[in-house]
Parts: sequence; C-alpha cells; structure tokens
Amino acid sequence: MAVRGRGARGRRPRRCRRAAGLVLAALLTASACVAPAGHRDAATSLTVRGIDATLERRAAAVLARDPAGYLDTLAPGAAKLRAAQRTELANLADVPLKSWTYEVKGTPEQDGDRATAEVELRYRIAGYDTAPIATRRALELTREGERWYVSADRPAKGASDQLWHQGEVEVVRGARSLVLGVGRPEEELRQVADTVDLAVPAVSDAWPHPWAGRVVVLVPASVESMAGLLGSPDTSYRGIAAVTTGEAGATGKRPALADRVIVNPQAYASLGSIGQRVVLTHETAHVATRTSTSTATPVWLSEGLADWAAYRGEDRTPDLIAPELAGAVRKGDVPAELPDDQDFGFDGDPARLARAYESAWMACELIAERWGKEKLTAFYTAVGAHPGRDGAVERAMGSVLGTTPEEFTADWRDYLSDRLG
Repeated sequence: MAVRGRGARGRRPRRCRRAAGLVLAALLTASACVAPAGHRDAATSLTVRGIDATLERRAAAVLARDPAGYLDTLAPGAAKLRAAQRTELANLADVPLKSWTYEVKGTPEQDGDRATAEVELRYRIAGYDTAPIATRRALELTREGERWYVSADRPAKGASDQLWHQGEVEVVRGARSLVLGVGRPEEELRQVADTVDLAVPAVSDAWPHPWAGRVVVLVPASVESMAGLLGSPDTSYRGIAAVTTGEAGATGKRPALADRVIVNPQAYASLGSIGQRVVLTHETAHVATRTSTSTATPVWLSEGLADWAAYRGEDRTPDLIAPELAGAVRKGDVPAELPDDQDFGFDGDPARLARAYESAWMACELIAERWGKEKLTAFYTAVGAHPGRDGAVERAMGSVLGTTPEEFTADWRDYLSDRLG
C-alpha cells in the first residue's frame, strides 16, 4: 500500500459513536474464491475446496452478524482462539459492511489433518467503498472428518492488523464522511467527521474530475496503534497528524483500492482548528486524486497539489504557510532543484522535510497562478497517465504547460525569491 501523510504543524508530512445500526438485508451472501487449481494435484485441490467452504461460512457469518456461525468455523476446544474471535466479531458490530470475502492464495502447506494457508481478506464498507480493501491473513487449519476448522488466525508476513483487532470500533457518520475509532471519545470522532465534511467540497472545488466525494477516516487509540495499522515503527509517525493509505492509480482494468485516512490522535489534537482543517483537506485531496496518481507521479507533485488544495481557501501569506523555506530563501539559500522523492521521508531532518513540502506547494502554486487551476489539474492527470516515471514530467510540461523542466525550475526559483525573499 502506498502511504502518504501530513505533518502536525498543519503543513506537512504525508507519505491517507456509535451511529445508526447496520442494514443487514442483502448482506447475507458472501463468496470465497479459490486460487486457480490448474497447478495443483487432486489431493491439494480437494483440500483447498474444503478450506474454501470453511471460509465461505466464515464470511457469511461476519455479514450476518452471526456469532454462532462464526465460531462454528473454529477448531473445537481452542478456547483462547474462540474467545478472541468472538471479541473481534463483536468489535465489528457497528461497521457497515457491504462485502466480506476470502481468497486462498497459492498452495496451502498440508501435513495430514493440518494445513497452513495464506488468504486474502477483501471487504467493503457500504456507501463508501467502490472497491475493496485487501489484507492478507495467515491461517492454520485442522481437519475433522470432512471439514476444515481454523485453529489460528494472524496477519500474513508483511501485513498488519485491522482496526477491529485493536478494540471495539465506534462509528460516527458525517454528511460526507465515516469515522471509525477505537478508544477515542465520541465527541472527538464527531469533530473529525465535521472537519472532513468541510474538506470534501473544498477538494471538489479544487479537483474537477469525478471522485467518490466521501472519505473513511480511522482514529486509533494512539500513535502506536496507528503504526500498527500501517505496519511501521511508531517513531515514523510521532510528528505526523494523519496519513492516507491506498493503491496509487489503477492497474489495467482493475480499479484503485479504497483509501483510508488514518489520524494520529496525539499529533492531530495538538493542532488548532485551522491546522486540523488543512491536514484533513490535504488527506482528502489524496483520496480524490488517487485514480490519477501513479508510479509516474513524483512525490513533489502529489504532495504539492494536496497542499495547494488545502491552502487555497485559507487567507494566509506564503511566508506563514512555508516558514522553513522562507527562512532559507531570505538567507540566500534558494533550492537549486525541486525536491526528490527521498526528501519526503519521515525519518530525516524535520526542517528538510518541511522545506520539501513547502517547495512542492510553491511549485503547484506557481502553476495555478501562471497557467491556471485547470492547467494544474490537467498537468497532474497527464503525468499520472504516463506509462512510467521517465519522461512523465517532461512530456506533460511540454504538452500541457508549454515549458520544459529546466525552464520551469528556473521560473520556480525566481518565484520563491519573489514571494518569500
């Protein structure tokens, strides 16, 4: 998953309660797909079909909110597992699920009546996700008679737990947002929903292309819990108020996977109302531009456009928005080049990171001011549509802006001196 974020000071780092009960009608069917069996022998295929049947029952029980059916897929006598899984299902009680499916990946390892399998869990939230979130789980299973039962369930290698693994999920619905929190006060979640509800129309005004216009936000209990959802050390996110997760762009005809904005509750709470609004508008811009963002998009462009969308409605001067960069420019230290991807790493010098984000914002601000908002968004789209990173910016600058990277960089350096010097 691509991860991008925004810093606690309202500028930077990116690099995405109980409300009304669920409507269960039409949610009682679920399918679990089986990985292609063409390369499996007959015995292995029989095992996969048995595991698949168990996972179908498991998925149907989740959607039906059926604890007995869910526990019936677990190994008899596994008391600790059964207690933990009962709690996990209860933690999901208020999350409005539209779909929940499993797919066996690869070939399970089997030793008699025991097997281990990696499965992909894919789920969608009703009214918000047009494509599923996917995460991988490592399952251990035992066979009794003709049936397979789950005896262990944990994240697969490189995967992380989901929010409901951290505690009971409280749900707050906004007009354009769905906020899912664990261990946070309901009024805090409501404030996040209200802020996202303001961010969505602001982003739609900045980004003219169609997008869902709805955002799912996760608010875990702590920065450590946030890092657990992202599968990274918590030290990477202590100063980061929010990040956006998601798959950048589409692959062929496969739609981009759903985004989640994940809030660091401690860093977010340290911001004022303006900073919180800027942060969540920035992250919402990442959600809106996801299908136009690809591996061809440099980080300076994706982060710069998100900041441009976040700040365009704020009555703040450039030196207030970009204080680190303004300080450097006033000392005669004007950047020679646009920041590269590595400059946006969370683990480096915070001042350098701030200058990278501020430089990116100023680059997009320059395009919007000189060429217009429509040209900025057209340029962004053209870069993301390029088949690879090489030549993407150069070609789009030529076709959309009528300039070259060298000319643009010189213009940008002059713009920094004029606006911040």
